[in-house]
Amino acid sequence: MGASELRAQWTPPTAEELSMTSQEGAKGAPAVFLYKEQITDDGLRMHSYYVRLKVLTEGGKEYANVELPYVSGSAHLQVDSISGRTIHPDGTIIPFTGKPYDKLVAKGHDYKEMAKVFTMPSVEVGSILEYRYKLHYDDAYFESPDWYVQSDLYMRKAHYMWRPTTQLMQGEHGQTMGRIAWTPILPEGATVKQTDAKGGMRGNGEHEGGIQLDLDVHDIAPLPIESFMAPAASLSYRVMFFYSGYRTMDEFWKSEGKIWSKGQDKFVGPGNGVKAFVQQTVAAGDTPDQKLKKLYEAVMTLENTDFSRERSSQEEKANGFKQLNTTDDVLARKRGNGDQLSDLFVAMARATGFKAYVMGVANRDRRLFIPQYLNIRQLDDDIAIVNVNGKDEFFDPGQRYCEYRHLAWVHGGSGGVRQIDGGGTDMIETPLDNYKEESVKRVADLTLDEQGEATGTVKLTYLGDPALHWRQEALKGDDTSLNLDLRSNLERMLPGGMEVRVTNVTGLSKPDQPLVVDYSVKGAVGTPTGKRLLITGNLFEVNAKPVFPDSKREQAVYMHHPSFVQDAVRFKLPATMTVESAPKEDAAIVPGSIGFTASSKQSGSSITMFRNVTIAKHIFLTKEYPDLRGFYGKLETRDQEPLVLIHPAPGSASAATAAGPGN
Repeated sequence: MGASELRAQWTPPTAEELSMTSQEGAKGAPAVFLYKEQITDDGLRMHSYYVRLKVLTEGGKEYANVELPYVSGSAHLQVDSISGRTIHPDGTIIPFTGKPYDKLVAKGHDYKEMAKVFTMPSVEVGSILEYRYKLHYDDAYFESPDWYVQSDLYMRKAHYMWRPTTQLMQGEHGQTMGRIAWTPILPEGATVKQTDAKGGMRGNGEHEGGIQLDLDVHDIAPLPIESFMAPAASLSYRVMFFYSGYRTMDEFWKSEGKIWSKGQDKFVGPGNGVKAFVQQTVAAGDTPDQKLKKLYEAVMTLENTDFSRERSSQEEKANGFKQLNTTDDVLARKRGNGDQLSDLFVAMARATGFKAYVMGVANRDRRLFIPQYLNIRQLDDDIAIVNVNGKDEFFDPGQRYCEYRHLAWVHGGSGGVRQIDGGGTDMIETPLDNYKEESVKRVADLTLDEQGEATGTVKLTYLGDPALHWRQEALKGDDTSLNLDLRSNLERMLPGGMEVRVTNVTGLSKPDQPLVVDYSVKGAVGTPTGKRLLITGNLFEVNAKPVFPDSKREQAVYMHHPSFVQDAVRFKLPATMTVESAPKEDAAIVPGSIGFTASSKQSGSSITMFRNVTIAKHIFLTKEYPDLRGFYGKLETRDQEPLVLIHPAPGSASAATAAGPGN
């Protein structure tokens, strides 16, 4: 049976499928895949998909909202032939008659990630959802499949098949693509099987010979969703295919990297426009660092369309701009996306006399770089490398408001390909900032009354990526929405019911300075019990849940970046109360990894509690998890230790001190 004939009819549900209420091996699962099928036929330029899903809980009804991803670019991909039906537990069938719509998911340098979106009809707990669709592409184009075997749901059975083209193909750079290769990450016992695909002539004139690749899997458990884990798409069971004209991984990256680098140089230049701008911007007497900083700040003043919007070709033409081909064109427009602005900075550095290079990196929020996967599209974003006094320095001008000589966390500690002298490339990993450069300082200065009501100020100071986060959040709205987000952020930390007001924000548009947010706060932070007043533990952690509650871990812990958090909370005591007990001094350290110190200090009528937490790296292997979990357990216990105030007994020395002379 040909791929176009597969699944010509819907699958009749079994009595067991109609009546099932749970899935063994996936306790509490909201839904389960009964069957999935993905067929790719190069001769028909088509991917065909078929899904059967059982809704088990109210939460599972969310799977009625279907998004079918595709990439809109040069291949003119289109999703069509969408059909479906909902089957109720009593066997009633409701066909899908809706109209899907297109949704923009993300955009890159020369492509857009899109999705066809639709909702299945009349879905209730116990329903079976069944739908299929096809992804077509141009006759002159071939798209090798990726088989994502594991997802967030349990899968009973699945079948994957690919019939590659029998035509001799050329890559986009003219090389003969004579091999099909794949990178499998599969459970034990699951293998890709290769057989001869015999047959006659297809309707389009292509011979139906060649090979056929198949994979059958069953009882695939959901991908463990754990806190602080790497992007799921880089961890799940999957098979990634690619056409290749290369025999080895090194040969691929050496050859494709050279082609990529040549294309980058063609765009970067520098051209006459960039050279003229540089002459007007830097002075002959500037130090190398002063020159680079002026250029970096100049790029940062340009509009970053990743945080605003791109213009259509009609808009560009109306403004007198031709097609964007070089960094001169970016400079003339005074705007560009993140990659274009990074490339412009490289052009400016070269025009100033520096050795400067483009590096393509995997965005850590989307994927991990896998050298064995021979696909240059792993390089999501461009960053800049400039050699200063014999040392390579890394810059991220494509990230709006990113600090000079700093990489946003999505680009730090990531793999990718960089240019080197002579037109070649190297695969390297980008550096990570020291934990002290990724810091948050939280300071509260509060006055208490005898009922546990506190009034005062809170100051939050951000450096590095914590500051970059808020700066980029500010670009998504206006001052009102930013203040609301900043206020909500502190409200989530403090005891419930406290009044929080943002009084000042400084350094919001100055990445070379700390970002400082000042608040005024008022509300209950303690509970009176007889003659005592119990003040909550760490004021900023009172609502925190255990970070690592599970005793076992299947995936490595993968944090955004190293970090350093400093807390200081000062309470000015009521005149009639003294400290009966304060949280004890404590510390825990795993050398080179994590640590905390906590202490308190009393001075006159006030007490200040201090807490410093250091996370010196961002990846903890599963074998390190017990120590990491133990560390957080000890820290969380310490955070909940209360400060206890007491009314001294009448006539005692402490009472006389608290009341003051003459009373």
